[in-house]
Amino acid sequence: MSDRDPPSAADHTDRDDAAPTDGRLTRPAEDRPPYVESTIIMTTVRVIAPFVLTLGVFVMFHGASSAGGGFQGGVIAATTVVMLGFAFGIEPIAAHLRNEHLAGLVLAGLGTFLLVGFGGYLVGDTFLQVSAYETLFHHGSKYSIELVEVGIGMVVAGVITGLFFLLGTGVDTAREATEPGEEDG
Repeated sequence: MSDRDPPSAADHTDRDDAAPTDGRLTRPAEDRPPYVESTIIMTTVRVIAPFVLTLGVFVMFHGASSAGGGFQGGVIAATTVVMLGFAFGIEPIAAHLRNEHLAGLVLAGLGTFLLVGFGGYLVGDTFLQVSAYETLFHHGSKYSIELVEVGIGMVVAGVITGLFFLLGTGVDTAREATEPGEEDG
């Protein structure tokens, strides 16, 4: 049997007896449609992916002074991962961008946003009052707004990429069936 043959009924029963996957975002390969490589798509994505990612970062940084912003830039940056997933397969891309990396990206973005927001209190003003940063350094409000946009972009890119992996690879529902702290067996 080759890798591209459809699964048989015996394959499904063997898979059901397999050990639980501890809530990882995986779905057995037999349940997914076969991945078909396309040289044209792979080459095209390989060429344009760096430019799309650069555009996403550019839009994030210029949200304060021109069209764009953190949300738009984050969506464009996440599109890079989606393109790579479609071209090279979701699992190899998900193996490089593990859940811990995405959670770190989201937490770093949230931390950046909160740091700028609560920093307003440190300079004697209110939450997210970025004009107070002008007292600290030249163009302080501009740079603090850009930091907020980058933080928002990081959160959006991490969430969209995580949702893409979740939809593309599936979720192990066996762990969800047990109560937290309750062990199987």
